[in-house]
Amino acid sequence: MELEGTSNHPGPDSAAECLHNGSTDLLVAALCLVLLELRHGENTECPAEMASAFGAEPNAEDAGETEEAIYEEVVPCDRMELSQRLAVEELITTEASYVHNIQLCVSDIRAHLQKKQLPDLDLEGLFSNTDDILHVSRRFLKGLEATATQGQEQLLCISTLFQEFKEEMETVYKIYCASYDHALQLVESYRKDPKLQEEILETLNATVPHTGASDLSFFLVMPVQRVTKYPLLLGKILENTPASASAYPALQAAVRAMAQVNTNINEYKRRREVATKYNKAEHLTLRDRLARLNTHSIAKKTTRLSRLLMHEAGIVAKTEDKEYDDLEEKFQCVVSSVATLKENVASYLGHLEAFLLPTPHQRDLQMDDGPAQQYRHFAECLQYTVFPEFKHRLDRLVCQPLCSLSEMLVGPQQLVKKRLDKLLDYEEIQERKSEMGSVTYDEEAAMNTYLAINDLLVAELPQFNQVAVQLLRQILCSFSALQRDLAAQVLQQAEKELEQMPHGRMPLPSFWKVVEDTLQQSSAQLRTFCQTFETVMPSPVTQVVAGFSFTARSPQEVNLQAGQPVVVLEPHDKKGSKEWSLVEVNGQRGYVPSSYLVTIPVQEPMGWSLPV
Repeated sequence: MELEGTSNHPGPDSAAECLHNGSTDLLVAALCLVLLELRHGENTECPAEMASAFGAEPNAEDAGETEEAIYEEVVPCDRMELSQRLAVEELITTEASYVHNIQLCVSDIRAHLQKKQLPDLDLEGLFSNTDDILHVSRRFLKGLEATATQGQEQLLCISTLFQEFKEEMETVYKIYCASYDHALQLVESYRKDPKLQEEILETLNATVPHTGASDLSFFLVMPVQRVTKYPLLLGKILENTPASASAYPALQAAVRAMAQVNTNINEYKRRREVATKYNKAEHLTLRDRLARLNTHSIAKKTTRLSRLLMHEAGIVAKTEDKEYDDLEEKFQCVVSSVATLKENVASYLGHLEAFLLPTPHQRDLQMDDGPAQQYRHFAECLQYTVFPEFKHRLDRLVCQPLCSLSEMLVGPQQLVKKRLDKLLDYEEIQERKSEMGSVTYDEEAAMNTYLAINDLLVAELPQFNQVAVQLLRQILCSFSALQRDLAAQVLQQAEKELEQMPHGRMPLPSFWKVVEDTLQQSSAQLRTFCQTFETVMPSPVTQVVAGFSFTARSPQEVNLQAGQPVVVLEPHDKKGSKEWSLVEVNGQRGYVPSSYLVTIPVQEPMGWSLPV
C-alpha cells in the first residue's frame, strides 16, 4: 500500500466527523490514533524517512507539506473521544459475544447432554441458574444496542441501564458464583471417568467444534468472568470521558454500582461457604464423637455451657437481635408444624386402615342374602379399591412432599444451632477484646464466622420461611382435597349399594324410623339373651390374697401374711389414691399397699359343667 497524499488518509477533521456522525468505521479512527502516537512518540521517524520508506524522494519542502497534511495536530479531546468510542463499542460487542456463548451453553451443549440421559451427569449442578443469567443478559444486551441511536445521550443511557439491571444481575450472578466451585468439582470428577469424559467431549465436538474447548469449564467460567469485567469496562469508558461531561457523574455511579455488585457477590459466596461447612447434619457414632474430644474442644464446650447458664441466670446480658429472634421464632414454628403434621398424617392413615380391618364379609357368619350382600360388596370395594388408591395419592401428594420439606429444614436447623454456639464464642471474645484491647487471629476469625452465619440467616430466613409456609399450605390443601375426594368416592359407592337394598328408595325420615325401630328391637332381644346366658353361665369365681407379707407401721394399717385371704373393702385410701387399699383380714380392718394384693381364680367344684 502506498501513501500518495493526504486525500487518502483521514485527518483530525475527518476523524472527528467519523465520531460525530456515528460512523462505524472504527478501523479508520484507530488508524488516526496510531498515526497520532507515531507523531508524538519519542522515537518517531522524520517525515522524510517515512517518505523514503515508501519509495518517495526525500524532498524537504514536500516532506514538510506532507507532514502538515497527514499529521495535523489532533486536540486531546478528540483522542479521548476516539478512545471512549472504542470502549463503548468493546462493551457492546463483548456483551453480544458473551450472550451468544451462553446461548450455545444452554441450547446446544446442555440440550445435547440431556438427550444422552447420562445417569451420573449432574446437569443442574453443572449449569446452575444459567437460564436466569441468559434471560437477564439478553434483555441487557438489547438495552445496550438500543443506546447506539441515542447520540450524545448514549453514555447517560448506558449508565442508567446498568443501574436498572444492578439488582437483577446481583441476584442471578451471586447464585451462579456461589455454586461455581461445586460445578468445577463435578467437572474434575468427570475427568476421572473415561466413559463420561468421552461423552462430554463428543458433545463439545458436535455442538461447538469451533471453540476448541476440551471440557465444560471453558464455558462455565464465562459468567464469573463477565460480571467481574463490568466495572473494568465502565471504568475504561469513564477514563476517556471528560469530568465536565454531563454523563460523567452517572458513569461514576454506574462504576460504583457494579463494583458493589461484585463485592456483594463475594460476600454472599463467603457466607455460603460458611453455611455449607456448618449446615450438614452429621451422623456420628459414639466412637467418632469420643475421637473428636480433646483438651481444646472440651474447654470450648465448657466455656459455651458456662456462658449459656449465665444467660439463663441473668448474670450476663444476652446479645439482643430483634430481627433475628423474630425470624428464628417463625422458623421454629414452621419446624414444629411440619413435625406435628407428619405425626397427624401417619396417625390418620393408621386409624383409617384400622377402620377397614374388621371384615365381617370375610367371616363365615351365614350372612349371604339381603343387606349383607350389599355390605360385602361395599366393604370389598373400600378395602381393595378405594383405600389403596387413596393411600397411593396421599403418599405422593402429602407424605413425600412433607418428608422433603422436613429434610429441607435440617440444614437451617443445624445453622441456627451453630449460630448459638458461635454467638457464645463471640460474646466471650468481645469481653476479652474490651479488657485487653486486641484478640488473636483465630479469635478474630471466630468472630467473623459468627457475623457471617448471622448475616446469612437474617438475609435468607425470611425467604426460606415464606417458601416453607407456602409449601406447607399447599400440602394441607392437598390433604384436604384428598379427604374430600375420599368422602365423595365412599358416598358414591354407598349410594350405589343402597339403591339395591329394600329400603333404598324410602324417604329419609321413614328410613331412619325403620332403623331406629330395628335397633330397639335388636337391643331388646340382645338384653334378653344376655340375661338368659347369665342365669346358666356362672360368673368366674376369684379371690384376693396377699402376695407378700406386710408389717403395719401405723394404727391405720394392718399386718399381712403371704398367701393370706383378704377382703377388699375399698380399692383406695381416703384421699382417693389407689396405692393403698382398705381391707379386712381375720376381722381386722386397715390399709395395705395395693401392690401387695393378688387376685387368683378359685378352682371350680369337681363334677360341675355347663348345662346343655
